[in-house]
Amino acid sequence: QVQLVESGGGLVQVGGSLRLSCTSSGSFSSINVMGWYRQGPGKQREWVAQITSDNRATYAHSIAGRFTISRDNSKNTVFLEMNSLKPEDTAVYYCKLTEAGVHVYWGQGTQVTVSS
Repeated sequence: QVQLVESGGGLVQVGGSLRLSCTSSGSFSSINVMGWYRQGPGKQREWVAQITSDNRATYAHSIAGRFTISRDNSKNTVFLEMNSLKPEDTAVYYCKLTEAGVHVYWGQGTQVTVSS
C-alpha cells in the first residue's frame, strides 16, 4: 500500500518562507509524477506544482517565481520551497503521487498559515 506523508507546514508571517516535504512509502513505479495541491478556506483544491521522475517541473501562475518544487528519488521525497509567502497562500497543502499516469495517491495534508 502506498502512503504519502507531508510535513513542514506551520505558521509564518507575510514574506516568510517554509519548506514542505512529502515522503512516499510502499511499492510504486519509478515512473511517476509528484505534485502539490492546496485548498484554502472556502475554496476548491487547486494545483500548485508538479515534477516528473526525470525532474521536469511545472508551476501554477499564482506561485511561479516564489515556489520551487524538487525531489530526491533516492528518498522518495518531494519538496516544496515556498518563499515570499502571502496571506492568500494560506491553505492545507496536499501531496499527490501519480503512478504511470494511472494510479493516484494523496497525502493527508499539512496546514500552512500566513499571518499578516
